[in-house]
Amino acid sequence: MPNFIILVVEDEDAIREMLVVVLEQAGFTVQAVPNAEDAQRFLNDTLPDLILLDWMLPNLNGVEWARRLRKEPIYQELPIILLTARGEEEDKIRGFGCGIDDYMTKPFSPRELVARLRAVLRRSSKHQWSPQIIVGDLTLDTEQHRLMISDKVVEVSPTEFRLMQFFMTHPDKVFNRTQLLDQVWGRSVYIEERTVDVHIRRLRKILEAYGREELVQTVRGFGYRFSVTQ
Repeated sequence: MPNFIILVVEDEDAIREMLVVVLEQAGFTVQAVPNAEDAQRFLNDTLPDLILLDWMLPNLNGVEWARRLRKEPIYQELPIILLTARGEEEDKIRGFGCGIDDYMTKPFSPRELVARLRAVLRRSSKHQWSPQIIVGDLTLDTEQHRLMISDKVVEVSPTEFRLMQFFMTHPDKVFNRTQLLDQVWGRSVYIEERTVDVHIRRLRKILEAYGREELVQTVRGFGYRFSVTQ
C-alpha cells in the first residue's frame, strides 16, 4: 500500500491523540491539528491524501470549511471523511451536501474507521492501487519501475520515475514546489525547492525526445501541472 498522508482536524485533545495513534499503527503518515485555520495553513504547504474532519470545530466548523475547500480546483477531489456526534438523517444530508466522501458518527470503532478510510482512499486513488498507471499513451509500471511511451521504454532515474508517478496519478492539478517536494521526496528529507526545477527540466528533456515535453506545464506564479489535454 502507498504511504498515504492523513490530515486529522479535531479540536478535542483526547480524540485527536487517539486518532493519531490508531492511524499511525495502521501504517499511515498523520498530521493532526485542532482547527480549520491550522488545517488550511498545512494545506498551503502539503497536499494530504485524505482529511479526517470533525464537524464541531471552533471558529469555523468542519462542514463550512469543507464547503470552502470544494470551491477550489486543487481540493475538489481531495477525500474528506466527516466525524461528528450528530447522527440525524438531516445532519448526514447536510454533511454530504458540502462535498464530503464519507460520514462517521461518534463514538466509532477504530477498526471500522481504518476500514472506511481505506475504502475511501481506494475509490479516490485507483491509479495508486494498480501496478500499471496509464495516461494517454504513457504507461508507468510500478512493479517493474518502467516508463513507456507508445510501447517504447523511456530511461528515467528513480527520482524522475517517482515524479512521473505522482504527476500521472494527479493529472490536470497544479502543485507548487513545496507540495512536490513533500509528495515525491518526502517531508523527512531536506532538499531546496530549486531541486524541483532541475528535475522538471530533466524530465522535460527526456519527454522532448518523444514529442511529449508539453505534458509537464509551468503555471506561472505557482508551480507545475501535468496535463494530457490539449
